[in-house]
Amino acid sequence: MALAIFDLDHTLLSGDSDHAWGQFLVDRGLVDEDVHQRRNDHFYEQYKSGTLDIIEYLEFAMRPLTEYEPEHIHAEREIFLNERVDPLITVKARDLLKKHADAGDTLLIITATNGFVTYPIAERLGVAHIIAPHPEVVDGRYTGQTVGIPSFSEGKVTRLREWMETHKHDLEGSYFYSDSHNDLPLLRIVDYPVAVDPDPTLEATANEHGWPVISLLDSE
Repeated sequence: MALAIFDLDHTLLSGDSDHAWGQFLVDRGLVDEDVHQRRNDHFYEQYKSGTLDIIEYLEFAMRPLTEYEPEHIHAEREIFLNERVDPLITVKARDLLKKHADAGDTLLIITATNGFVTYPIAERLGVAHIIAPHPEVVDGRYTGQTVGIPSFSEGKVTRLREWMETHKHDLEGSYFYSDSHNDLPLLRIVDYPVAVDPDPTLEATANEHGWPVISLLDSE
């Protein structure tokens, strides 16, 4: 079975679940509006430009989880998934996942967005395997930290190799679908890299190397 690997935000989703979660927290009055929205937008621009400090960002993103009882923040997450994430799941994305599943491929999401947000999204997409920054929990409470190397840029390669060793997989016949130039380290090591609605840097690289460029956005 070949690995079919997928980025999540702006790839399987038509938007960014990480940024959307930050906006949701603001809209629900769960964080200080001015401070959180400004920093959320700031980190998002860093991500797009390729200058994101992933450790600093994850500390920012995880902090709100420490300020509420787990039951409360989990209930808010369910509202977020229903209201903000479900509309981002396109028919084309589900069709692509089904195509690889029907071919017998192993489906794997690898994302830099923390697992508190992304683990239930993978479930919604029917993908059993996901690599994401894992939220640390001590005595039943979120600590605001993540465990292990963040799965961002080169970190995605490191985390993938760890996952493959554990799950007895290799990259023979592997696919990776992504929209972002931040994922070039991983795109370069799979057999079949695919650019999905790519940013300008990734689109230029894909054209230079003859990689397929596709869209998973549903037509109006």
